[in-house]
Amino acid sequence: MKKKKSIPVNSFNEKYREGIIIARASLNGLPNSKEIEQSHRDEGHLFILQEEGTTYIEIDFQKHKIKAPALIYINPNQVHRLIRFENAIIGTWMITGENLNKEYITLLEDLTPVEFLSLKKDSLSIISEMLFLCIKLSERKDEKLYYSILKESCNTLVALVISQYLSLSKSTSQLSRFTIITKTFKLLLEQNYLETKSPAEYAKKLNISTAYLNECIKTATGYPVSYQIQKRVILESQRILYHSNKSIKEISNELGYDDCSYFIRLFKKITGMTPTAFRSKNLN
Repeated sequence: MKKKKSIPVNSFNEKYREGIIIARASLNGLPNSKEIEQSHRDEGHLFILQEEGTTYIEIDFQKHKIKAPALIYINPNQVHRLIRFENAIIGTWMITGENLNKEYITLLEDLTPVEFLSLKKDSLSIISEMLFLCIKLSERKDEKLYYSILKESCNTLVALVISQYLSLSKSTSQLSRFTIITKTFKLLLEQNYLETKSPAEYAKKLNISTAYLNECIKTATGYPVSYQIQKRVILESQRILYHSNKSIKEISNELGYDDCSYFIRLFKKITGMTPTAFRSKNLN
């Protein structure tokens, strides 16, 4: 596949100009679309409900086997591709950030990145029923309030998914201060990793000392703040290396490192190989 100047982004076409897609399908074998078979990002927030069978998918260079009943959420920043299906019945819906309830966006950011979630039968049943209703509502294009109906019904579906993930998490009141600070740091990191590389700057944003931030992050994750920052930047560089023909120097500059030699050393420290070796490995 010819490399492009940037990671492919699958956008909504004219048929789905409202910025919402809801569908259900029976699938077996390889994907029937190059757009989803090749690694890409999506313009919206993607949700997959595995009702029956198994789906194999790769997200940010990690392969996942989603076996029914289960669901998974993939945010617009994550690079992914569908590999194959085994007697799968899946429901999928994608919605742009503009259409999502702001509270839900905040909750989804807090959850990202997430593993797939196995569902109990009653949870699968209620989400499947809501999905079916959303699909039926999406077909009623003559409704005077069609867009509002479509948007609100899809937000209800998203709320059900978030609720399933949150049911496995402790409430904020039950979380230790270390865990709360770690969650907040990760949100800040996702928003600022291109411009902010210093642990001290993140500590300042959180109104705590650098030493205390480092203690919190290391206790919660096993790694210091600096490693978490570097790991996030290197993940982005892997995405660009894999999906573009940009030079190592171009990528280094794009990610905020003027010293390309330092960037190469950092990449090798985090991944165990040079950027060139990583790119060559993934071309084979």
